[in-house]
Amino acid sequence: MNEMPRFGWCGPLQNAALMKEAGLDYIEAQLVPMTLEDDASFGDAKARIVDLPLPALAFSYLFPHDARIVGPEKDERRNRAYFDRVVELLTLARARVVVLGSGWTRNIPEGWTQAQAEDEFLTTLAWCADALQGSGATLVIEPLNRKESNLVNSVADGARLAKTLNRNEVRGLADFYHMDEEAEPLDEVREHCAWLAHIHLADTGRLNPGTGSYDYSTFFGHLKASGYQGLLSAECGFKGEPLASVRESAAFLRAAWDAA
Repeated sequence: MNEMPRFGWCGPLQNAALMKEAGLDYIEAQLVPMTLEDDASFGDAKARIVDLPLPALAFSYLFPHDARIVGPEKDERRNRAYFDRVVELLTLARARVVVLGSGWTRNIPEGWTQAQAEDEFLTTLAWCADALQGSGATLVIEPLNRKESNLVNSVADGARLAKTLNRNEVRGLADFYHMDEEAEPLDEVREHCAWLAHIHLADTGRLNPGTGSYDYSTFFGHLKASGYQGLLSAECGFKGEPLASVRESAAFLRAAWDAA
C-alpha cells in the first residue's frame, strides 16, 4: 500500500501562507525572484526561509535569466558562487529537491553540437553535485518541451543524463505538462522511475490540476506501481480564485492518488 505522498505548489515565498491555508504540505520556492546575488536580498531570503508558515521542501526557477551553463557566454565562476548561495538556502530550509529547468541557461547555441552541449551540461551537474554533498538535497533535471529549450526534452533524456553522471545528488524529474506538450507516453514515468526524484503537475492549458483533461488516473497509477516516494508539486496557473483553486486542486490530487 502506497502512503499518501506530500503535495506542494511552486511560487514565491509570499504565497506560503495561502498554500498552508489551502491544505498543501510544502511550498516549492522560486529562486530567481529572491535575487540571491545581491547580499542584502540573500540575507533577507535566509531570514524568510527559516520563518515560513510551511516548509520549503523544494526549490525551482533556479538560475537568473542572464546566466548560461552551456555555450560561449558561460561564466562558471559566477554560476558556482550563485549556486553556493542556493545550497546555503536549501540547507537552512532542509529542502529535499532543487529543480534545474531554466531552459534559457542550457539552450544549445548556434555553432555548438548536441554532444558539446551535453558535455558542458554534465560538467555543470558534476559541480552542482559536489556543492550539494551533505546538504540532504538532490538536484533534479527538468525536461522541457521544445518550445522552451532544445536540450533535455523528455523524461528519458533527463534520466539518461542523471545515469551518465551517476551521482547520488543528481536525478531526473517528470513534468506532466511538458510530457503532454511532447506527447510522451505516460508509462515513461514507470520506465525511468528509479532515476526520478521529483514530479511537476498541471492540467490542460497549464492550469491547476483537476480543471482539465490530463489523465491523472494513468499517470498516478504508473507512479504508484513503480513505488514512487518523492514529492509532487503543481507548477501552473489558477483557474479561478487562488485560495479556492489551490484548495480544490489539493483535494483533487489526494483523491486521484488514492484512487489510482
